[in-house]
Amino acid sequence: QVQLVESGGGLVQAGGSLRLSCTASGGFLTMGMMGWYRRAPGKQRELVASFTSGDVPYYGDSVKGRFTIARDDAKNMVFLQMNSLKPEDTAVYYCHYYTGVEYWGKGTLVTVSS
Repeated sequence: QVQLVESGGGLVQAGGSLRLSCTASGGFLTMGMMGWYRRAPGKQRELVASFTSGDVPYYGDSVKGRFTIARDDAKNMVFLQMNSLKPEDTAVYYCHYYTGVEYWGKGTLVTVSS
């Protein structure tokens, strides 16, 4: 059974940083696409960052230069380092895994105050 559990969300001031982590069951991080999505209030879920084992990371335009996705395959973890946070980054952030079938974490809330 594949399970994704996010952590690291919280309240931060604009310009600050947070690091999100996702712990995945099993050893599948190198077998499919792993990434982060977010859903802001009143908005649809959007892709924040993702990568596959054979591709360079992809970032949404709104976070390029500020966010960095990373992984630790030995620990079955994926991370999202978020710097220079803006109030518009306020959202629930979801860990996502795709290998023909999609898996989602429950999400972790990030609130950026102005």
